[in-house]
Amino acid sequence: MRNVTYKNVHNRFKLNGVYLNREDLISVSYSLVKEGDEFEKSIGDFLLDWFDERPYIDLQTSGTTGVPKILRTEKQTMVNSALATGDFFGLKPGDKALYCLPTKYISGKMMLVRSFILGLDVNFVEPSSLPLEGNEIIYDFAAMVPLQAKNSLVALKNVKKLIVGGAQISKELEKSLLMINTKVYETYGMTETMTHIAAKKIGEKAFTILPKITISQNEKNCLVIDAPRVSKETIVTNDIVEILNDKQFIFLGRIDNVVNSGGVKLIPEEIEGKIANSIKAKFFVGGIPDAVLGEKLVLVIEGEKATIDPSLFDVLDKYEKPKEIFYLSKFAETDNGKIKRKEILSQL
Repeated sequence: MRNVTYKNVHNRFKLNGVYLNREDLISVSYSLVKEGDEFEKSIGDFLLDWFDERPYIDLQTSGTTGVPKILRTEKQTMVNSALATGDFFGLKPGDKALYCLPTKYISGKMMLVRSFILGLDVNFVEPSSLPLEGNEIIYDFAAMVPLQAKNSLVALKNVKKLIVGGAQISKELEKSLLMINTKVYETYGMTETMTHIAAKKIGEKAFTILPKITISQNEKNCLVIDAPRVSKETIVTNDIVEILNDKQFIFLGRIDNVVNSGGVKLIPEEIEGKIANSIKAKFFVGGIPDAVLGEKLVLVIEGEKATIDPSLFDVLDKYEKPKEIFYLSKFAETDNGKIKRKEILSQL
């Protein structure tokens, strides 16, 4: 497998139960583009781009590490990422996989690449919030966003190993996932790293990096990633981390979410973690302009206004306690479930 190139299709690869080689896959892709539903056309378009003569493919970044942009990517780096994922999660040729992510995102594209590079037996279904609805197939491997995992808790009995990415897993969802037999991993990554470069088992604090990756921090304590197999450039993230050793780090929060309140720098994600078990609704904390403090910390809760027991803030330090509470009927979110914090705070 170590001499695999982007031109390869594994001889154990199956798509919806049918063995396909490279020529078959190109033919199927044309059919999907011509006759398929929208999500199938998206799959066909990507595969036709993959199997053309160019050694690269253009990806749209999400803006995780800056302004969204088009990223020209060598196809071989995506193959290298697929091989690293296979090693890390112990994926074998013939393993049954579920593909239920939108192909327009890197996570969806990479699930397809893993399938034909590693020789997986992959079933694709239309991306939805209920990806396992009416499906009794037993899967060795699947990838979902948190919303899909939350809506599939009962059905996940049919998935042996699940990776969850695209947005952070809430404490509430984490507790639910710990109660099922499926091996669940939260992943860390971005378009620039060809999806995940690290993962952690549900319930653990630290992410473990995949093979052939080096991590460090810059002067702002943000994670710096050196992954030569998937990126020619060193990637400087906006994620504040605590590095435990050369293989593990703890994610603390986003530097662009940090609130400077009267000279005290507060990391919202850390505060949210402390009170997550006490607030059942969706919520977050952030900063809004204040004449005295510069920024004041506020708590924003999704749903109808309710009485909050002040004692739930007893677990917080003096400066971590919100100065005000806001209620919104519905949070603005991205397609993969990330709360649009900045947009909501600017409205407040």
